Amino acid sequence: MNTSRQEALAEALTNILAERLVSLHRLFDELTIVVHARDVDSMSKVLRDHKDLSFDTLIDLCGMDYSVYGDEVNALGKSNGRRFGVVYHLLSVTLNQRLRMKVFAEDNEFPVIDSVTDIWPGANWFEREAFDLYGIVFQGHTDLRRILTDYGFVGNPFRKDFPVSGYVEMRYDEEQKRVIYQPVSIEPREITPLVVREQHYGDSYAE
Repeated sequence: MNTSRQEALAEALTNILAERLVSLHRLFDELTIVVHARDVDSMSKVLRDHKDLSFDTLIDLCGMDYSVYGDEVNALGKSNGRRFGVVYHLLSVTLNQRLRMKVFAEDNEFPVIDSVTDIWPGANWFEREAFDLYGIVFQGHTDLRRILTDYGFVGNPFRKDFPVSGYVEMRYDEEQKRVIYQPVSIEPREITPLVVREQHYGDSYAE
């Protein structure tokens, strides 16, 4: 999007969303708005239906864990100690313009954000993915269940406090003739890279 069109979109967003707009940032020729979790449903409808915005397509939706940011300001908004967020990437096919919307869940222990599946049906599987990997609950989703991990999986693997090795592992047990779960048996170890040197490297030769 060229600079003049981006400035026009930024002005339209500021005027239309008014006090419900927490912040608006421009970085790398992209616009990002931050909105309150309580306004996700109403703001999304405005973004889709207003003739000067017309964001009719949700390209992507992803969860985020901002636990390492704390209260620091990052390039696309301030978390204010809120750990979990959802990022929406929107496209207006009719107006050929794009927008990123960011929302922070208010409760770090039980993050909840309204579902936008009734506004952009394509959010269905994206919200299930964020629920599965980050534990973000999308209120109003009609079929919120895991989509990538196994049925008996415990925890949310994209949370930054989730161990890389996980908590349990699964294997086929010959005696029971079924797949079983057991505590993970991987032990952390330091890996030393193999260094291949030429023959006689470092040898000292007498004159």
